[in-house]
Amino acid sequence: MTPPKAATLHDVAREAGVSLITASRALSNPGVVSAKTIAKVQAAVDATGYIPNLLAGGLKSKRSLMVAGVVPALAVSQFLPTVQSLTNELSAAGYQLLLGQTNYDPDVEASVLNTMIGRQPDGIVITGLVQSEAARDKLRRSRIPVVETWDLSDQPIDKLVGFSHQKVGNALGEYFLKKGWTHIGIASGSDHRARMRRDGFIAALGREVPTAFVSPPSNLERGRRALADLLALEPRLDAVCCSSDQLAHGVMVEAQARGLRIPQDLAICGFGNADFSAHMVPSITTVHVDGPDIGRLAARLIIDQCRGAPIAESIIDVGFRIVERESTAG
Repeated sequence: MTPPKAATLHDVAREAGVSLITASRALSNPGVVSAKTIAKVQAAVDATGYIPNLLAGGLKSKRSLMVAGVVPALAVSQFLPTVQSLTNELSAAGYQLLLGQTNYDPDVEASVLNTMIGRQPDGIVITGLVQSEAARDKLRRSRIPVVETWDLSDQPIDKLVGFSHQKVGNALGEYFLKKGWTHIGIASGSDHRARMRRDGFIAALGREVPTAFVSPPSNLERGRRALADLLALEPRLDAVCCSSDQLAHGVMVEAQARGLRIPQDLAICGFGNADFSAHMVPSITTVHVDGPDIGRLAARLIIDQCRGAPIAESIIDVGFRIVERESTAG
C-alpha cells in the first residue's frame, strides 16, 4: 500500500480559505495575524494532519523557536515549578523548551551544553551557575542568550535570575541561634549550592557543627540515613538544618521511628517549600523561593532579547523567606 502523501502548507491554506503567506504567518509569527485567522489555520492543520517544518523556517529567519533548558535532575521537585512556568511562558510566545539533565556532574553539564550550543537554540536557561570556566567562555562566544537561574553572582555569563544561597544559610543560622538550640546538626547535599548554604549557616552560627553529606538528588532514604549518621556523631542532637525538604522528610521519618517528638525532642528545618511540606504531620519549616517567578522572568529575558526589546535588569534577585511551621515552632 502506498503511504498517503504528507500534507503541505498549500493544503492548509486551501482548507482554511486563506492565502499561503497568511497561513505561513499564522504558524510562524502569530503575533501579526488575528486570533480568528490563527484559529482557522490551526483547525486546517488539525484537519489535514500538516506538520510544520520548523527547521526550514528557522533557517530562513535564523530562529529555531527552541530554548534549551538545563537542570540538575528532573527528580528534584523544587525545580519543577520553574520548569513548568518557563515552559508556559515560552509556549505563549511560540517557543518550545528542550530539556537536558546534568545529574549534578560538571563533566555531564559541559557535554550537555556543547550539544545545546551545537543545536543553536534561541536561548539557554541553566539551573545554577555554570562552574566550568571553559564552558562559560564557550557560551559567551556562542552569542546565544543565556540566563543562569537559582543562584546569584555579579558576573553572570549573560543574564541571571536567582537568589543568594550564602544569604539563605546566614538567615537560617540566625534563626537557629534565636531559637536557642545548642546541639545542632546539618543534613546537606554534596552539591555546590547546598554547600554554599551550609557555609552561610556555619558563618552565622560562628562554629562548626556535625554535618552528614549525601549525594544529590536528595530523597527520603538519604534523609533517614543522614539523621542516623548525625545521631552517631551527636547523640544529644536537638535541631537539624536540611538542605532540602526531601531530606527533612527523611530526617522526620527516622526521628519518629526512633520515638523522638518533633519539635520537642528534635526540631527540623528544610529548604525549597516542596508542595508536601505544608501537609506533613507535623508540617515542615522551610525556606520559600518563588520558583515559578524564576521561570517566568527567565523566559521573559530570553524572549525580549530575541525580539530586540530593551532589558531593564540583567541580574534579578528574587529573594527568599523562611516559612515557620510546626517542625520548629515549639
